[in-house]
Amino acid sequence: MKKMAFLWLAILLVFVTGCSQEVGGGGATGPSTIQKIVDRNKLIIGTSPGYFPFEMKDKQGVNVGYDIDLGKAIGEALKVEVEFKEFEFGGLIPALQTGDIDMVISGMTIRGDRALAVSFSDPYYSAGQIIMVPKSDSATKTWKDLDKPDKKIALAQGTTGALLAKQLFQNAQMMDFDGFANAALAVKQNQADAVIFDEPGIAVYEIMNGDSVRGIYDTLSSENLGIALPLNDHATIQWMNSFLASYRNGPADQAAIQKWFKSNEWINNVQQDNY
Repeated sequence: MKKMAFLWLAILLVFVTGCSQEVGGGGATGPSTIQKIVDRNKLIIGTSPGYFPFEMKDKQGVNVGYDIDLGKAIGEALKVEVEFKEFEFGGLIPALQTGDIDMVISGMTIRGDRALAVSFSDPYYSAGQIIMVPKSDSATKTWKDLDKPDKKIALAQGTTGALLAKQLFQNAQMMDFDGFANAALAVKQNQADAVIFDEPGIAVYEIMNGDSVRGIYDTLSSENLGIALPLNDHATIQWMNSFLASYRNGPADQAAIQKWFKSNEWINNVQQDNY
């Protein structure tokens, strides 16, 4: 009887161990994503081009921007190849959940609702939300001036600006658009009265379309941008936070900030379709 008991215990242990490794899939009990990246010798990053100056395409179709430089720096630290996979912004988290990508670097705000589906790194950039209105609108000073039934607010679906607009505006009409570029175009063409978005994105859009739009640079809220990682993949989260602790405000980060946020020399070298 004792031999049989030990035999069943051994079988049960093997079964439970195998199941836990299968379920782990990059979490605490299975191979971490960071280990998979190293073993594969390739890092696959999900991004959504069109968020200037974080992720864009140059005129040769190559991904460029502040987030792209960050992704490349992570690849250099791991000594692996880097591939950027493009998605609509709303498709990034599902792609991470299904394992199509290893992480998301795409100007994604750290939010509680998103943290139910993914884990976030420590912040790598802080961005304030502001309003952009048509240039012809010289009367609007704050968002409160727009909270009227005859006003239309353009929402870039899935963005923090869209969520904030729904919280702020009680009387204005909401208009949904796929991405900031389309929402901003509606403002530019006077189809909408305003859009709320990150200050860096609006600042660049105003440089490129200053004859049609203007930003109102009173910060409505401030959000931290983070790298989205597989949920509860603690080894990968720990590695990423250790990397960011040394990268942020270091020489490479300062060079990227100078290039993408404090200079506009790059603007004529990127694709500007619908932006």
